Amino acid sequence: MSLRTLALAAACSAALSACVVAPVGRPYGAYGPAYAPAGEVVVTDVAPPAPYYETVPAPPFVGAVWINGYWGWHGGRHVWVGGHYDHGRPGYAWQPHRWTQRDGRWHLEEGHWARR
Repeated sequence: MSLRTLALAAACSAALSACVVAPVGRPYGAYGPAYAPAGEVVVTDVAPPAPYYETVPAPPFVGAVWINGYWGWHGGRHVWVGGHYDHGRPGYAWQPHRWTQRDGRWHLEEGHWARR
């Protein structure tokens, strides 16, 4: 193995070591470790990439509401979750997923239907 390959491997290893999911919240019964509270994922030191711009297709049915895609967190990395149509809910508006930074950590707040 050349010195250059070894240095590249060490640099990649150091860069990836900052990708950590921080478990918070309380456990779900006795079935497993602590998880983030419902509706929130906590990720340390890893800002989400810029969003993709999606072409919104024609609505597949009357009353369809477009839900934009977002950067989710899965398997220790950001993954793009594509947008989709959903059935609208009378008296409610879709609040999209969003990333916020608090206390030096990035938090993904899941999208949800909220009363108008």
